[in-house]
Amino acid sequence: MYRLLIALKKELLILWNDKTGLSLMFFMPVLLVYIITIIQDSAFKVVNENNITMLVVNKDRGEEGNRLIEMLRESNFFTLTEDNSLDSNALNKKMNDESLLTGLYIPQNFSAELINKSSRVGGILMQELGLSDPAESSDAIDMPQLKFHHDPVLQENYCTSIVNVINAYVKSIEGDLLITQLCKQLELDKAPEKLRETMLAHQITIQREVATLSETTVNPNSTQHNVPAWTIFAIFFMVISLGNNIVKERLNGSFIRLKTMPTSFSLILGAKFLVYVFAVLLQVLVIFTLAKLTFPAIGLPELVMPDNILAFFIVVLMTGISAISFATAVGAAAGTQEQANGFGAIAIVIFAAIGGIWVPSFVMPEYLRFFSYSSPLYWCLESFYTLFLRGGNWSTLLPNLLGLLIFSILCFGFAFLRLKKNKII
Repeated sequence: MYRLLIALKKELLILWNDKTGLSLMFFMPVLLVYIITIIQDSAFKVVNENNITMLVVNKDRGEEGNRLIEMLRESNFFTLTEDNSLDSNALNKKMNDESLLTGLYIPQNFSAELINKSSRVGGILMQELGLSDPAESSDAIDMPQLKFHHDPVLQENYCTSIVNVINAYVKSIEGDLLITQLCKQLELDKAPEKLRETMLAHQITIQREVATLSETTVNPNSTQHNVPAWTIFAIFFMVISLGNNIVKERLNGSFIRLKTMPTSFSLILGAKFLVYVFAVLLQVLVIFTLAKLTFPAIGLPELVMPDNILAFFIVVLMTGISAISFATAVGAAAGTQEQANGFGAIAIVIFAAIGGIWVPSFVMPEYLRFFSYSSPLYWCLESFYTLFLRGGNWSTLLPNLLGLLIFSILCFGFAFLRLKKNKII
């Protein structure tokens, strides 16, 4: 026990003196968690609250253009600015000058063409029912063309969502006009209002429900996503400190000298392991505590911890073990400290990219999703998501922990064989 304490003290001093490694393990991750969460929370608010600026130019001479604008305004999806003096080109210029994200151009014939379409469709329906004579004209129905303008930086899927919202309101107007025209042709004066009231009173509602495995529902938000994700990223960056430390001790002969001392080499490696496990636990404690205490004060969603604290501790422990195993493998394989630093940092960035830290894995191509299974950060992130978002139990958590265990065994096995080959152990 005394020898273990001496070894632990030595490793703690080595870690304490590694200021670069400590900053990468503590200061930089905390800063990263705050910055990324603030940025993504703003993005979540734009997507979820749909508070997006839109410049509207209404050239329509009828009532339906104003009706469409009123429906868009009442939806609370947009912050509307109206300027009917602009043409299509001037609309683009004003959007750029005022940094507006979207614009809508309503043409002159919008109301007239919608009414014409409703009248034609109503006439066709009356003919099919045998209530009117065949139409004299079978020409195609001309439809007005709305123009949706958007900033080039706005993503395609978001633009499509906005177009679908506008289209839904236009379809609502078309349906209302069709009812009016049919009732007019059938000479039913009071029917349109009764039909509208009936349709409004019997609308289908859609209830949103988060598909979790727990009775406790946690709404996905920027905090629940980013705090676990970037904590994992920070934990794995111990490769800079631990990998560098192992290479340095190999090159300066520390490992060889240890073989001549009355102690076991496994004791020294065990001391390193325990020190860095402690560092991982301290990392998680610092980041999660700061997030829990300070995020609500700066307007970010509160971090909600999982109900199963034991499972959370096991996930953190397995994340730390997998990071330590990878850093040990890098330190055993690298020939110089520069190689360990360069390869380790780039490897973690690649692991993070394919593991879903930056971009969710479900949006990746199929072949890239297959490679994501090789990333330990993928299994770590899935474990944290299982606890923080899905309310999962041990059975749903086990496959992810098994993936981390296999990765750790492979890395420790590689490090052992490499050190054995170099006659260090």
